[in-house]
Amino acid sequence: MATNEPKFPPQSQKTQPGKEHVMKPLPQSINPHHKPSNKLRGKVALVTGGDSGIGRAVSLIFAQEGATVAFTYVKGHEEIDKDETLKLLLEAKTIDAQEPLAIAADIGYDENCKQVVDLVVQEYGHIDILVNNAAEQHLKNSVEEITEEQLERVFRTNIFSHFFLVRHALKHMKEGSSIINSTSVNAYTGKAETLDYTSTKGAIVAFTRGLAQQLVKKGIRVNAVAPGPVWTPVQPASMPGEMIQDLGSDVPMKRAAQPSEIAPCYLFLASLQDSSYYTGQVLHPNGGLIVNA
Repeated sequence: MATNEPKFPPQSQKTQPGKEHVMKPLPQSINPHHKPSNKLRGKVALVTGGDSGIGRAVSLIFAQEGATVAFTYVKGHEEIDKDETLKLLLEAKTIDAQEPLAIAADIGYDENCKQVVDLVVQEYGHIDILVNNAAEQHLKNSVEEITEEQLERVFRTNIFSHFFLVRHALKHMKEGSSIINSTSVNAYTGKAETLDYTSTKGAIVAFTRGLAQQLVKKGIRVNAVAPGPVWTPVQPASMPGEMIQDLGSDVPMKRAAQPSEIAPCYLFLASLQDSSYYTGQVLHPNGGLIVNA
C-alpha cells in the first residue's frame, strides 16, 4: 500500500458504544500464530467491555490460555457483538474451562457492578483476574463544549467503574490474583479533542499506582496497559469519517494496532508465572511513542 493511501476507509457510527460487526475492515481479535501454553489454566477472569475491541481480544487470548471468561456488555447496543464473542469464546475455550458468561450492565453505577461480581461468583465461585477495560470517548474542540452530563457519563464509565468493581471483586480474590486497568497513551501525551476521556485515563494511572500499594501486602498485583491508536469500535463511534483514514499516522510505526496486538500485554500481566514482580506498572504498546512513565 502506498503511504499516501488511507489505512481505513472513511466511516462513522452515530451511537456509543460502537459496534464491531459493522466496521470495515473488521478488527483482528485473534493472532493465528499465538501458541497457547495453559498460562491461565483454572483461572476465572472478568473483562469489562469484552464484547468487542481490546476487550474481546483479551477475553479470547485468556480463553485460549485456559481461563474461564465472563465479560460485560451494554444491553440493547451490543447484542450482535456479544453473541459473536460468546461464539468465539466457546471455540477458544480449553476442555477443562467452564462455559463463558456475558453480563449486560451499565458499570458506571455501584449497584450494577456489585450485581456483575455477584453473578460471576455465583457461577464460578471466585475471581482471579479483573480487567477494567470498558470506556467511552467524545470529541470536543473546547472544554467549554463539555457538558456536565457528558463529563459525569465519561467519568462513570471510565473510572468510577474501576472503583466499584474492585471494591466488590476483592472479596472474592486471593493471593496471586491480578487486576489490570486499561488506560491510554493520552494520559501521557494529552489530547486536546478528548479532554474528559484523557483526564479519566490519567486518573486510571494514578488509581493503578495507589491501589497496587494498597494490595501488595495481600499478594494481589495491580497493573495497567496504555495502548496507542487501536482499530476498535470506539474510533468510528467517536470520530468523523475523514479522521479514521489517518488513524495511527501520528506514531512512529505510522499505523494503528489491531486488538490482537494489544492483548498479549494483558496476558503477560494476568500470568503470575510471567509477571510475578510487576505491580503498579504500565505497559505501553503504542507504536513507538516515547513517554515518561
